[in-house]
Amino acid sequence: MAFVERKGEIWRCQICGNVVQVIEVGGGQLICCGGPMTRVSSGPDRRSRSDK
Repeated sequence: MAFVERKGEIWRCQICGNVVQVIEVGGGQLICCGGPMTRVSSGPDRRSRSDK
């Protein structure tokens, strides 16, 4: 079971294909079509922000 951990994560529903991006972390699990969504990206790399 995976939970939202950081802003910018990308999640996909394995049933309908919906894709969402986290804009505010609430600490919960994303559910779509009655089941948990799958994280496909962990969000922006924190190191890249400090390099700019």
